[in-house]
Amino acid sequence: MIEELEAYYGLPKEVKFCKKCVVSNQRPRGAREFTIDSKNENKETMDFDEEGVCDACLYAEMKKDDIDWDERERMLSRLCDKYRSKDGSYDVIVPGSGGKDSGVQAHTLKYKYGMNPLTVTWSPQMYTEIGWRNLMNWITVGGFDNYLFNPNGSMYRLFSREAFYNLFNPLQPFIYGHKYIGPRMALMQNVKLVMYGENIAEYGNKKSDNDVPYKQPELYSVKRLDLDRLFLSGLPIKELMKKHNLSMRDVKPFLPVERNELVKEGIEFHCLGYYLKWTPQECYYYAIENTGFEPNPKRLQGSYIKYKSIDAKMDWIHFYTYWIKFGIGKATVDASQEIRNGHITREEGVALVNRYDGEFPSDYFQDYLDYIGISEEQFWERADKARSPHLWKKENGKWDLRHRVTNL
Repeated sequence: MIEELEAYYGLPKEVKFCKKCVVSNQRPRGAREFTIDSKNENKETMDFDEEGVCDACLYAEMKKDDIDWDERERMLSRLCDKYRSKDGSYDVIVPGSGGKDSGVQAHTLKYKYGMNPLTVTWSPQMYTEIGWRNLMNWITVGGFDNYLFNPNGSMYRLFSREAFYNLFNPLQPFIYGHKYIGPRMALMQNVKLVMYGENIAEYGNKKSDNDVPYKQPELYSVKRLDLDRLFLSGLPIKELMKKHNLSMRDVKPFLPVERNELVKEGIEFHCLGYYLKWTPQECYYYAIENTGFEPNPKRLQGSYIKYKSIDAKMDWIHFYTYWIKFGIGKATVDASQEIRNGHITREEGVALVNRYDGEFPSDYFQDYLDYIGISEEQFWERADKARSPHLWKKENGKWDLRHRVTNL
């Protein structure tokens, strides 16, 4: 009798790989934002059709053949006409870091559609040198007003440490802050339009999530701030506050706004990638030419690309912990996107994944340990607890994945 191995995080016990790209059905999607990311969470994962093709690949085919991009651009023009200011006030909020995507967002809206964007940035825990330079280039070369928000550093560090132990997710406090800075600034500045870049649904959420030009307010807000039900760093906020003797002012910047505020003010959320065909590599070239974007001097450890996820030192650690939890590393993410966009073949993707996925992020590892105040031994102890038995096996003292992508 074959032993049935436990699967953490609500992941499917049978591991399958997409027939067109290199992603597996272990990629989480649609998880509730405010629940504990624990071993027992019922986490949805990306769908595959009967032919074994993932939703992201199916949507990539739709982008090539089934979408009238000229009509989509006309829709964008009408949207901008609706909100364009006549008195020089800000008329669209563009959240971003100064990377390739936010460079395209802000530059296209300002210089092609005559909008007056306010770019807003939630600071990462630790900038890379190139990340900081690209933020400055975005503002100066691109020519944008920018609001850079740096949350209370001691709270940021504390919540990042809790996220490490409770979630094995170094970026979670940043992810929350980055997600909510857009709607919060829209309320503060009385701006009715918030424009994001690509719709993340095209990378693995339900294909149907790409069918509408706007995003629902519930993606960026909550019905009410219930501190017993909302989570931060893997703990109920009320419990987190009690544990560390915190006040509401300590946690407020990391919390969503209440939905009735957004609805009352008529704030809309859109993705530029719905209206304009979004290709990461083309965004890279556009940003170089128009906003002074610079690639990293060397490739990201864990992948082969130099121009994505280079803003923050924590990104490199995050993708490594993602690989440990889900068996999916940064090379899988990058190669899958490039296969869908026709830049590499699946065979090339398989080779890249097997070469780079799980490469240890040594460049910034000590910085991360120092930031959250742990030892290397504590990191590996927590890492081993995060490995799902259905994905990992340990032989001769060494961990190895049970399933790896192969050529069909």
